[in-house]
Amino acid sequence: MLKGSLVALVTPFLADGKVNYSELKKLLEYHIKNQTDGIVILGTTAEATTLSLEEQLEIIKFSVSIVNKRVPIIVGAGSNDTTKAIEKAKLFSTLGVDYLLVITPYYNKTNEKGLIHHFESIAEASSVPIILYNVPSRTGMSISISAVEILSKHKNICGIKEASGNMSYAVGISRYLNQDFVMLSGNDDIIVPMMSIGATGVISVLANICPKQTHSLCELCLEERYKEAKELQGKLLPIANSLFFETNPIPVKAAMNYLGFSVGNYRMPLFPMDDDLYKKMIHILDENKELLC
Repeated sequence: MLKGSLVALVTPFLADGKVNYSELKKLLEYHIKNQTDGIVILGTTAEATTLSLEEQLEIIKFSVSIVNKRVPIIVGAGSNDTTKAIEKAKLFSTLGVDYLLVITPYYNKTNEKGLIHHFESIAEASSVPIILYNVPSRTGMSISISAVEILSKHKNICGIKEASGNMSYAVGISRYLNQDFVMLSGNDDIIVPMMSIGATGVISVLANICPKQTHSLCELCLEERYKEAKELQGKLLPIANSLFFETNPIPVKAAMNYLGFSVGNYRMPLFPMDDDLYKKMIHILDENKELLC
């Protein structure tokens, strides 16, 4: 069962825009050392949509080699083109990864039957389990509760990353959680509420700079020590919120560079933070140094 703090890892770039594999290795080792429970690569935070297929394959192979089964690796493998998503699922699932994370189609939005068929087709093409990814703020569509009920029964669909921020929706799909179908929070600001209704962990942006604390927060929830978890969530909240002053991953990469990592810049259309927002974020980080890294 997937559980705990699963970091939505950034992709570090060199000054010329190429992937910085030396820094990527450092990040992978850093997370394993600091108790991160799983690594998510090629997700939203990784700027995956600006990486070529060749770059994606190289990142997967490199990460699998470095991690060497010490923690699970989850790979973003979605597309708004079902055929392309199937091709990626077939290919990526043969490279030693543990799970695929598959987003809802975006722009060319489908109906419920089409969405169910989309996910089922990808699941049947993959040789590893897939995790549904619900993030309507980015894709413009949500996986209906009735669709989750159907998809939760598929033998190769093992869970959902729920990133709508809608607790009523999360409660609705929590009815279908079991040992074979888990829910992971996709929002760092509501880890405790999500885990209190059955989520087993979080796919976390915050964990990029607070790996130990995010792991500890999930552990407290898994042990049902919710009073302590609530207190830690409250302490982490200003940091978590600051990482979304602008669109992810713009702030988190800026924060990481400030904290001494060398993750580089962004691929356009992403662009460096507004100066005032950057200063506001740095002030929050400086005020909460004891929670970082």
